[in-house]
Amino acid sequence: MARDRPHDLPRNVSRPAGLKPSRQGAAEGLAGKALQRGVWALDAVDIRDHATDKHRTVDDTPAGGGPGMVMKADVLARAIDFASPSSDGRPRLLLSPRGTPLTQRRIGELAGGPGAVILCGRFEGVDERVIEARQLEEVSLGDFVLSGGEIAALALIDACVRLLPGVMGKEASGTEESFVDGLLEYPHYTRPQLFEGRPIPEVLTSGDHGKIAAWRRAEAERLTRSRRPDLWAGRPKPPQKPAKSK
Repeated sequence: MARDRPHDLPRNVSRPAGLKPSRQGAAEGLAGKALQRGVWALDAVDIRDHATDKHRTVDDTPAGGGPGMVMKADVLARAIDFASPSSDGRPRLLLSPRGTPLTQRRIGELAGGPGAVILCGRFEGVDERVIEARQLEEVSLGDFVLSGGEIAALALIDACVRLLPGVMGKEASGTEESFVDGLLEYPHYTRPQLFEGRPIPEVLTSGDHGKIAAWRRAEAERLTRSRRPDLWAGRPKPPQKPAKSK
């Protein structure tokens, strides 16, 4: 549901701005089905459309020298102002390897908001002045570098869209997965009961829902402690029981 005017954009709209904006990746899977149903909308903006020279230049050499090219502040500012006028309450995100790592909590906040304007960086980086002047929130998928922000934007959009009401088949699917409650998700099993000598854990076929829940919780804690000690250390500590008076 692309719209021509920014103020016509409905709730839960993602508006990525990039050099090669595309709806292709977002039109697949759960996100694609939700897009077709009008649950959310995508309006891609080509930054080159906001260049003023005949070559549609969006980058220049870095001040002070060095490798690569830097995306120009003036061109980016025009693209951002087109996609997100001053009255727009949506957050402006810049995909950047130096940004704040995205978490499931931040994804949930974005999914529950009015949508987002996503700037897909390329080349060596973005002129710092437009980041400051347009109050861009730099976010990162992790400690690695991509050739452009478009792939990262698709990942961000997919993570948000799947949390919108009615997108996932079972509402509990969004509350029993990794990073919810500060834990990685517990292991999963399905038929056949025996695979290459490896059986499904007996507790999962016991029919005792209390024991199953306790096993899953214990496994989630075990995996988090061993694989993500940073997550385990950052979990809120359970309240201590008051000492009994003698």
